[in-house]
Amino acid sequence: QVQLVESGGGLVQPGGSLRLSCAASGNIFSISTVGWYRQAPGKERELVATISSGDNTNYADSVKGRFTISRDNAKNTAYLQMNSLKPEDTAVYYCNLRGRRYVLPYEYWGQGTQVTVSS
Repeated sequence: QVQLVESGGGLVQPGGSLRLSCAASGNIFSISTVGWYRQAPGKERELVATISSGDNTNYADSVKGRFTISRDNAKNTAYLQMNSLKPEDTAVYYCNLRGRRYVLPYEYWGQGTQVTVSS
């Protein structure tokens, strides 16, 4: 069983920065696609960014140019650097790990970390 533990959330003023971390247990991190998702109150969970095992990245239009996803396979950890934060970025941010091992798909979620952007 893989466990994902997010950290780095908190309260920040508009225009500020935060870096989220997602630490994974087990030995499948390097072959997995990692995603960051977020869910604001009263809204559906939405994709923020993904990074593949080959380091290909994808971003939601709303965060392009402000957020950067990265990974360190040696540490089994993924990151989301968030700059120029806006109040609308306020949400619970979730880490997601997915892929296939042999022919079987897998997907895991973290417990989430709260990000609040407010003055």
